[in-house]
Amino acid sequence: MKKPVEINLSLPPYAEFVSVARLTLSGIATRMNFSIEDIEDIKIAISEACTNIIQHAYTDSDQPGIISIVCSINEERLEITVKDTGKGFDVSSPISAKVDGKDTTQYGLGLGLTFIKSMMDDYSIDSVIGKGTTLRMSKHAPQTVPVINE
Repeated sequence: MKKPVEINLSLPPYAEFVSVARLTLSGIATRMNFSIEDIEDIKIAISEACTNIIQHAYTDSDQPGIISIVCSINEERLEITVKDTGKGFDVSSPISAKVDGKDTTQYGLGLGLTFIKSMMDDYSIDSVIGKGTTLRMSKHAPQTVPVINE
């Protein structure tokens, strides 16, 4: 059996660093022989996950915290965990009302999660108010996956 590989990436929660996450995941997915279409799906999913953190997790904080990304590569799948230690949210109600007094709804966070769910094979999210959010997503690997031997 081949040994799984784990890659850890910590980024500041600023828009200009989303491209670093996209490039990193693109490189990993290319190494795993994913198709161009799957690589694009993975890049969009990681962009949405990072953007949600940038827009929602640390908005009320003096210290911006980090975006923590862990990629686990094995013969069967690419597993991606994206974490923050921000304000968290109620996962049963990811769409929030605007605060400007109008009777409208803001679809930022809910729509991003919908994109992720539709582009990845597996998806789960856990969030604790005041402690942060953990998003797990994975994509089944193509038939031949080069993994580092023990």
